[in-house]
Formats: sequence, structure tokens, C-alpha cells
Amino acid sequence: MALFLSTFVNKVDRKGRVSVPASFRTALASSGLAGIVVYRSFIHPCAEGCGLDFMERLSASTETLDLFSAEQEELSALIFADARQLAWDPEGRVVLPEDLIAHVGIGESASFVGKGQTFQLWEPEAYRAHEAEIRARALRNRPTLPLRPPAAPPRGGEAP
Repeated sequence: MALFLSTFVNKVDRKGRVSVPASFRTALASSGLAGIVVYRSFIHPCAEGCGLDFMERLSASTETLDLFSAEQEELSALIFADARQLAWDPEGRVVLPEDLIAHVGIGESASFVGKGQTFQLWEPEAYRAHEAEIRARALRNRPTLPLRPPAAPPRGGEAP
């Protein structure tokens, strides 16, 4: 599974092309994808990005919802109907769709924000403001994460 780390701000040209960070391309190529998958976030003014393996996990998650339920229909439309596979060119650039550029408010540059198994695309100033807000909230609330030990390897000839 791809792992996206760090934040990169890259120029966007007049044709909507932007270079995908090299470390993101490496992570995605290891999962067999020569591009990115993006969809408009329904939570923030950004785009969500990932590889196909993560989209497959999202699809499996929606299968746990009741078929044809409002929740299943809405999530499927918000994620899968809006998702685009954007192949990169030989220089590692993708062309951002106009509706995605408008949703995010991207102008001359875009921020690629690593979020572990996913990443986000933001207008750089909007992300700086968002980051300041979440950093201030984290300092107030001091969130913690449970550190789970790695799974033990199977012993002997036992089935996992």
C-alpha cells in the first residue's frame, strides 16, 4: 500500500498541469498505478487523492452498508462517481480537471499534503490556514493514538 508523507507546493501551468511529487509517484508506482486517483472532498475545500488499492478498500467499506440505502447511494456518488484516474506524463505531471480546480480554488500552485495512505490537494494559502487551525486544536486537545504492536508471525506450520 502506498504511503504519502510531507507537504509539497508545486506550480500549476495554464493548461492545469501540475507535477506529482516524486515520492508520491514512487509510492503509487509500487502499487501498479501510473497516475493518481482524485475526487472532490465533501468535507473540506480540497481534493482527496489515493491509489487504486485504497479505492478498492473504500469500495469494500461501502459494501457493508445496506444496498440501495440512502447512505450507500450518497457515499458511492460522492466518492466513486466523482473519482478520476489521472495518468502522469513522462515529466510526472497530471492535468487537473477544471471542476476540481474550481472546487479547490487552485491558481498558480497546488499543495500536495501527505496523509499516510491518502493525500490531499489544496490551494496553498487555504491549506496553511487549515493547518494552523488543526494544529491549534491539537495543542488544546492533545489527541493520542493507540500504538498497536505488529502482528505476530505464524508459528511453526500453523495457519495464520
